[in-house]
Amino acid sequence: MSAGAPLQLTIELGERSYPIMIGEGLLDDAALLARHVTARDVLVVTNSTVGPLYADRLCRGLAGKRVRTVTLPDGEQYKSQAVLGQVFDALVEARLNRDGCVVALGGGVVGDMAGFAAACYQRGIEFVQVPTTLLAQVDSAVGGKTGINHPGGKNLIGAFHQPRAVLADLATLRTLPARELRAGLAEVIKYGLVDDAGFLGWIEHNLDRLLALDMDALAHAVRRSCEIKARIVAADEREHGQRALLNLGHTFGHAIETAEGYGEWLHGEAVAVGMLLAADLSQRLGWLQPAEVERVRTLLRRAGLPLDAPRIGAGRALQLMGMDKKVLQGRIRLVLLRRVGAGFVTSEYPAEALQATLLHHFGAPA
Repeated sequence: MSAGAPLQLTIELGERSYPIMIGEGLLDDAALLARHVTARDVLVVTNSTVGPLYADRLCRGLAGKRVRTVTLPDGEQYKSQAVLGQVFDALVEARLNRDGCVVALGGGVVGDMAGFAAACYQRGIEFVQVPTTLLAQVDSAVGGKTGINHPGGKNLIGAFHQPRAVLADLATLRTLPARELRAGLAEVIKYGLVDDAGFLGWIEHNLDRLLALDMDALAHAVRRSCEIKARIVAADEREHGQRALLNLGHTFGHAIETAEGYGEWLHGEAVAVGMLLAADLSQRLGWLQPAEVERVRTLLRRAGLPLDAPRIGAGRALQLMGMDKKVLQGRIRLVLLRRVGAGFVTSEYPAEALQATLLHHFGAPA
C-alpha cells in the first residue's frame, strides 16, 4: 500500500458515530490529528515498548496542544486496577477537565485501559484510539469495549465507551514482533470464520504476504476486518445479541489466559486455540465436517499459532468459562459454526458434548 490519503470507514452509532482511518503515516499527519483530537488538553497513554518508538512523533503531531504522557508497563499482566490508577493519577496531575481527551497509543492493553479511564474520569471524557498492533487495529480498538482484568476472569471490570476516532497507522506494524503479528492474525481469521467465507479464502491465499508485512495485504486485512466489525457493532453496540459473534473462541480462550496467568499467553494465541475448540464442538454437534475442522487447524498452523490447549483440566476450564460475560441465567453461551463463514451464538447444546470437547483438549479434572 503506497502512502496517500487514508481509507475511512464509519461506525454508525447515531450521535456516537466515529471514523476509522486506515493508512500509512497517520502519526505524522498533523492535520489529520488536529481534525480528530480537537481538545486543547491531551493525555497520551502508552507503554514502555511503544512509547520510545512513537510517542515523540505523536506529540509532535499534536503541537500547539497541552500534551502530557503517561507510560505504563507492557504486558497483559499489568491490565489491572493498580496500573489503571496510574492513568487516573496522570489525568489529575495534568488537570484535565471534561473537555480534555485521552489518546491511547499502543496495543489492546493500552487501548482498553486508556478507554476505561476515559469512561470513568469526571464521568466520561473523549478518547482517541491510535492502535499500533494488528490485533488492536482489527479488533480491540474498534467498538468501544474498555476494561481491565481481575484474577477471577478476563475483562470483568469495564465499560462501553466509544472513541472519538480510531487512527490505524499501518506503518507501526513494521516494528511489531513476529509473535504479536501472528496473534493479531488470529483475530483476522476469526472474522472470516464467523462471517465471510470469501475473506477466509483470501486469508488462506495471502497468508504468506501477511506474515511478510506486505502493506497492501495488511491494508486489505485491516479494512475487511473493520468492515465486518463496524456492521456488527452498529447493529448491536452493547452485545445483547449479534455482536457476541465476534467472540468466536474467546470463551475458551479467556479461560486459558486466566488459568495460565495473564501475559503467559497472548490474547490472539488463546483465541486461536479457542477457535479450534469451537470447531471441535461444532463437529461433535453435527454442523462442521471433519475436513472443515482440519481446514481451520491447517490455517492456524500456517499462521504459526498454537494448536494445543494447556492441560488445566476440564473442570477448571468449565469453572472459568462460567465467569464469562456471555453467561445468561447460568447457561454458557458459545459462538459455534454452522459452516465456515457462518457463526452463531447459542446456549442450546448438550452438556455432554461440551464436556467431551473440554476433556479432549484440557484433560481430565485434577
